[in-house]
Amino acid sequence: MGSTKVAVIGAGAAGLATAKALLDHDLDVTVLERGDRVGGLWAGDDSAGTSPSYDSLHLNTSKGRTQFVDHPMPEHWPDYPSAARVAGYLAEYAHRFGVTERVRFHTDVTAVRRADTHWEVETAAGAEQAAGIEKFGAVVVANGHNREPKWPSPGYPGHFDGTQMHAHDHHSADTYKGRRVLVVGMGNSAMDIAVDASHVSHGPVLLSARHGSHIVPKYLFGRPSDATGGALSVLPWRIRQAVAQTVLRLAVGTPERYGLPKPAGGLFQNHPTISDTILHRLTHGEVEARPGIERLDGNRVLFTDGTADRVDVIVWATGYHVTIPFLDERWTGDDPEELPLYQRVFHLDDPTLSFVGLMQSTGAALPVVEAQGKLVAAHLAGRYALPTPEQQRAHVQRMHAAAVRRWGAKRPMMRIDFDQYTAAVPRELRAGARRAVARRAVARPNSTTKAAI
Repeated sequence: MGSTKVAVIGAGAAGLATAKALLDHDLDVTVLERGDRVGGLWAGDDSAGTSPSYDSLHLNTSKGRTQFVDHPMPEHWPDYPSAARVAGYLAEYAHRFGVTERVRFHTDVTAVRRADTHWEVETAAGAEQAAGIEKFGAVVVANGHNREPKWPSPGYPGHFDGTQMHAHDHHSADTYKGRRVLVVGMGNSAMDIAVDASHVSHGPVLLSARHGSHIVPKYLFGRPSDATGGALSVLPWRIRQAVAQTVLRLAVGTPERYGLPKPAGGLFQNHPTISDTILHRLTHGEVEARPGIERLDGNRVLFTDGTADRVDVIVWATGYHVTIPFLDERWTGDDPEELPLYQRVFHLDDPTLSFVGLMQSTGAALPVVEAQGKLVAAHLAGRYALPTPEQQRAHVQRMHAAAVRRWGAKRPMMRIDFDQYTAAVPRELRAGARRAVARRAVARPNSTTKAAI
């Protein structure tokens, strides 16, 4: 497969890492990017307007646990760099490894179709090119999944006279100056927005959630908190959970201590919220916790505990739908979140269609997509052979069953344990290399037999 022409869709971290790995194997790579720069969600002012980045955005995993293995972040950087620094880091990575010149900017992929022995990739007309269809031997989907905002469904009863916006459209605190603000959600974006708004809002920012989340500060005992998780990674996750929850409770207490809902599951089961500042703003009264919403009533919001507050702006920090709009259901099924993939990478029906970044990690994304890109590249270069289709499906079923036991029904197919996954991929690469050698040996004619004939 060494001469395969490969299309990589998206020039965010996943697409860049994949393209770099493909170039390492001397493969013909074209990266198709709808925006005008590399970096994906970190490129906050890209012309495509699809980035959810905002002014105060920083990493919520430490640089040592976030950086690419092949391109460490500078030692003098802070432990939690800003979005602007991360965007520059990704641009530098792309330049260093020759990826930038392989990117076609302003290229919006509208359809990807299988056609006999190749893939057809259709793109829309743009500022710099006409619409067209191009043939590729393989396609890597690396378009990210923080693109289509998820709103409450069904919507809450009643009507609201003020402004409603999704966290995707939050860019700076200026939007909330002098206004009464309600933020709905318990994820990292919800906490960042609540803290940002609390410095300029009229009165305390209200933070509403039906379900709780563990709040993990960025530092524990003077070290980045995810470094503690990394040190425990050799232990079974249940033991890790018990140890980490004890440490967290001793360090900052429980979410209920701050008026927040009790988490539905234990630490390492649902993605924790990483924030130093939200607890500070809660204890100082600049942010106030509220339960779930019952209904909307003009300029008021009624909550499930019977209380009500006047509100000017509601920010729905309610997540994103996973969408792959250029692939039809033949390849994605009814819901891309439930798409079964071997190693969370290879399509079970055709491994020349692969996915990088279509996962939900307990830790940082960059080392995961770097590892996934290396799997794709080794496979397309013929240096890594997949197991049989039956073995792949059996593996996916085992991983799914384990994910359901650990995480329940919320996106189990996409879930991975960061430390377990990044440790497993090198082993899988070695196993796949052995499979490749064995299959070549079987396929190679027996020279002694041929000579005798």
